Amino acid sequence: MIYTTTEIIPGREIESVLGVVTGSVVQSKHVGRDIMAGLKSIVGGELKGYTEMLMEARAVATERLIAEADKFGADAIVGVRYTTSSVTDAASEIMVFGTAVKLK
Repeated sequence: MIYTTTEIIPGREIESVLGVVTGSVVQSKHVGRDIMAGLKSIVGGELKGYTEMLMEARAVATERLIAEADKFGADAIVGVRYTTSSVTDAASEIMVFGTAVKLK
């Protein structure tokens, strides 16, 4: 499956728009990561545990996006965007959305 943040796919023509597709995951914080993040915030620097957690969450959300596009019979997803939101103090949602299309 081709997925891109652009509205077009170079060298390909969009035959039809099938609809908006989404994928999301709500990821909770890990107590161990919170403790390490608290310690790291004292000296500064990247919070690698959170970086890894968010990378994993984006991958899961993207897999769900592609699965939904497959249900539409899509060849590609254009205009892909990622967003995050806080669900609770201990959890965040990663959402990805785009437009499923059929290519010529």
